Amino acid sequence: MIIDIVSDPICPWCYIGKRRLERALAQAPIADLQIGWRPFQLNPDMPLEGMDRQEYLRLKFGDRAGGNTYDAVKSAGLGEGIAFNFDGMKRTPNTLLAHRLIRFAANENRQDEMVEALFRIYFIENQDIGAVETLVQLAAALGMDTERTRGYLAGDPGSARHEPSRAIRQGIKAPASLHRRSTISDIRWTPPSPSCCRCSA
Repeated sequence: MIIDIVSDPICPWCYIGKRRLERALAQAPIADLQIGWRPFQLNPDMPLEGMDRQEYLRLKFGDRAGGNTYDAVKSAGLGEGIAFNFDGMKRTPNTLLAHRLIRFAANENRQDEMVEALFRIYFIENQDIGAVETLVQLAAALGMDTERTRGYLAGDPGSARHEPSRAIRQGIKAPASLHRRSTISDIRWTPPSPSCCRCSA
């Protein structure tokens, strides 16, 4: 079986969902399971350089704290062993390059590792995952070639720039969506989560 997960590395519910899926698979393993990660951008109109975090919150929520929006996320995260550090975030990035890096990592069978690492450095370490050097250093930490990674990220994205919007055209309106692929048909389902788009980090 192949499961495709439609996700954005700045979606906290996607991080939580990854933990819950891992726990479920540990309890009920599936033989020959393959997991792939597909792109979705919560903020497709975000400037390429990203945006100051406080300004982002003001524009999104009308204040600089996001009200109580993140309380449920923090609580759910702690339940899965994730200590979200929202207060330490300085910028909200454009995730196009991060999605390209996830795609590139698939060529070296490191896609799941890369997704996990992106979640960690964004939500826990508060690094800017829209910055090329941050992504290159992350790839190097996972054993990927630095220059090849930098060259790939600097190159023409080609069809990759359209992949996040492809999910929307397929009827996916929020990340944390899973697709199961089989030889007979494609079955899509979205696990329940509290208003994922509104809680985007």
